[in-house]
Formats: sequence, structure tokens, C-alpha cells
Amino acid sequence: MLGAASLLTLVTFGGLLAGFAREWLMVASWGASARTDAYVLAMFVPEALRAMLAAGVFTSSALALWQARNPGERQRWFAHINLALLGVSLLIALLLSVGSPAWVHLLAPGLADDQRDATQRSLAVLAWCVPGIFLQAWWAMPRQAAGHFLLAALASLVYNLPALAYLGSQRADAQPLALSWCFVIGSLASALLLLPSAWRSGLPQTAWRGTGAAVREWVSQLAPLLGSALLGQGVALLERIVASYLGEGAVTAIHLARKLMNLPLIALQSLNQVLLSLMSRRQSERLQLLRQGLAAVTLLSLPAALGLMLSAPALTAWLFPQAAGAQALAPLLAGYAVILVAASWNTLLARYHYAEGDTRAPLVAEVKGSLLQAACLPLLAWLSGPLGLVWALMAGTLLTARWLLDAPALRGGLGLLNQGAVSAVALSLAWWGLRPWLSPQPGVLFAQAAGVGLVCLLALAAWLRPWRVGGITTPHDIRPG
Repeated sequence: MLGAASLLTLVTFGGLLAGFAREWLMVASWGASARTDAYVLAMFVPEALRAMLAAGVFTSSALALWQARNPGERQRWFAHINLALLGVSLLIALLLSVGSPAWVHLLAPGLADDQRDATQRSLAVLAWCVPGIFLQAWWAMPRQAAGHFLLAALASLVYNLPALAYLGSQRADAQPLALSWCFVIGSLASALLLLPSAWRSGLPQTAWRGTGAAVREWVSQLAPLLGSALLGQGVALLERIVASYLGEGAVTAIHLARKLMNLPLIALQSLNQVLLSLMSRRQSERLQLLRQGLAAVTLLSLPAALGLMLSAPALTAWLFPQAAGAQALAPLLAGYAVILVAASWNTLLARYHYAEGDTRAPLVAEVKGSLLQAACLPLLAWLSGPLGLVWALMAGTLLTARWLLDAPALRGGLGLLNQGAVSAVALSLAWWGLRPWLSPQPGVLFAQAAGVGLVCLLALAAWLRPWRVGGITTPHDIRPG
């Protein structure tokens, strides 16, 4: 399991690194300015859709239905859903493009008029990323159902390459509209990467008869997952709305902090994809797989959280030495890093429920956590500024974890109580006890933070040893291609 996840992580890392590089180039060229705020807000809708689908919403909802069919039925069913998704994605793109003024008023009511106009023009073009994003996510499903993950992971790299090339070549001369068309090209290229395998999975079967029944069956499984994902993105939108009132550069700082926090999550995302595939096929070992997976998640996430939290000032100074307004990023990054551990547990616990065929329990947990976060956001932002967004997210994440664990099969204990206590103590000691003694010099601070993370990793490996559970995988469980 860990070997397959590591291989997938290497490929996924390339895509996420390219995505972060484009954000870095944008801020390095335009600064954490009103111009960057406007473009980040225009990107919110297509990026939110891509984040939801990259998290496996289509695959998680379709996996059991796909496995229950014979090869001939699978091809017809795959083609029926593909036709429906193509039509829906084109309609969404048209509504976003034509209705961009209304959407921008919803996304960021706190923007100035000139920022709002720039955001509208960019969103009208970025809307046409939606069809490529939808098709790429759906065409990846048959490959992931068969245990093939790497080609789908490469799609993220392909999506980012045109924008990265344009920003790298133009730098300060880059124009928002041209950059938007680069994202559209990238979305189509990422889908075309999976076209040959989608063709073999039944794409040529384009008969409309039976599409309605196939869609209704799939939507019954998709709706709870989609509701949960939409709720999470809705709260992220509320973050941007609140941030748009906190001054120039606040939206960009929030966006970059989230992006940086996502980098250590790549290994966890890869591990979750592998575990979902295994848990859906090996029911008798499901709880054992979950325990092993949670230990692996703690092993990866806690050292990453410590390293990010302690090195936040050094990372900001290193990545954006001359970008105006970037100094606001450091405290936000440190705050989000603390939430990393619990958020990673939640993601894996939700996958366990999906493997059980239960998509409603994660939705209920997400609703409760997101409602608490949304209720806290305005007040905490008013009291604490941008850091109030971090405190609100922490409250929502912990409540979500509480409800994800409220299942009869999980009440026997998963080892999370001890892991949670150790994580809380380690993060508290690092922040209040160790941080004041670290060097103010960025290079030295970065080395010290990396050293703390490495010591934590070795200590956790000696304690948790997630690889010690035998018999979990065979050479045929996971195929990398």
C-alpha cells in the first residue's frame, strides 16, 4: 500500500508543484495586490470544481456501481453518464460565462469597481475550463476502478503547464485574459490525455436510450458526496467574501496559505486513493486497512504540520522576497498547518464510509462542521482579522471529525485518541515552547524547522510503524499505470 501510494505521490507532486509555481509566478509578478486578488477570485469557481473532482467525488460515487456490472454493461453505463456530464458541463460553462457579472457580485461584494470589472472579464473566459475538468474526472474513473492511478495524476500537471509556461515567459507583462485562455487549453489537454482509455471503456457508445435511468442511479450515490463537497467549497467562498473586506492582499494571502498547506497533503491524497480502492474490494480487512492508513496519515501529516508551522516566516521570505503584501502569509500558513493533521484524518475516515457504501454519514458530518465554521467566520474575522478564518476552520474540522467517528464499527477504537493527544502536545510545545528560541534568519530557521520535522517523523515511525500490518496488498492489488 505504502509503495503504491509513494509512486503515485511522485507523479501527483509534479502537478501540485506546477500549480503552486503558477501561483508563485503570479504573486512574484503582480504582488499580493488588488490585481492578484481579482484574478484569484475569478479562478475560484473553476478551481473549486477541479478541487472537488480531484478529491474523487465521481470515482467514489461510481465505484460500487461500476464493479457491480459486467464488462458490456459497464461500457454502456459509462457512455450514458458521459453524455449527461458533457451536456451539464457545457450548460454550467455558458451560465458562468454569460452571468459573470452576477457571479462576481456573489463571489466578492467587497471588491472595488475596477477590480470587479477585471474579475468579470477573467471569469467569462475561465468558465470554459468546466467541460474539460468534468470529462477528465469522469474518464479517470474506469482507470482508478482497475487500480490504475498514475495517468489520472498526470492530468493535473498537464492542466497547469500552459499557464505556467505563459507566466514564466511573460512575468510582469502577463495579461489576465491570455492567462485565462491558457487554463482553458490546459483543461482540454488534461482530458485528452485520458481519451484513449476512455474510448476503450465505452465512449463510442453514444445512444441516449437508457441515459436517464443510468444518471438517476448514479446521482443517488453522487448527491451526498457532491453536497458535502459543495458545502466545503461554499465555506471556502465565504472565506473569500470575508477576506475581500479585510483589505488589499487578504484574498491572495488566504489563497496562498491554502495552496501551501495542500503541498504536504499530496502523499495523503495518494494514500487515500489507494486505500479506497483496497477497502472497496477487501471487505474483511476494511477496519485493519483503516487503522494502518490512519497511522500512516499521522506519520506523514504531523511532521509536515510542525515543519510548516515553524518555517512559515522563512518560507514567506524565501518564496516572496520582494512581493508587496506577502508578509501577511506567514501567520496564516502557521495557523493552517496546525489544522493539517485533523483534516487528513477526516479525509481518510470519509473514504472508509464510502467503501462501506455510505455516502450520507460523511455528508452529515461535513454539514455540521461547515455550519459551525460558517457561523464562526464573521465574528472571529472581526475579532482577530485574517487569523479568525483559521480559528473558524479549526472548529469546523474538529466537529467534522467527531461525527465521522460516530459509527458503530468505529467505536472499538482506531488508535486516534493516543495519536490526537500526541499531536496536540507536539504542536503546542513547538509553538509556545520551541518557536521563540528559533533563529530569525530565514535560512537557519528553515533548517531548524526541517530538523524538527525529521525528528518527529523518526519518532512516529518507531512508535506507529504503519507498515507492520501484513497481508494487506498483493502485487495485483495496485497497478501504477
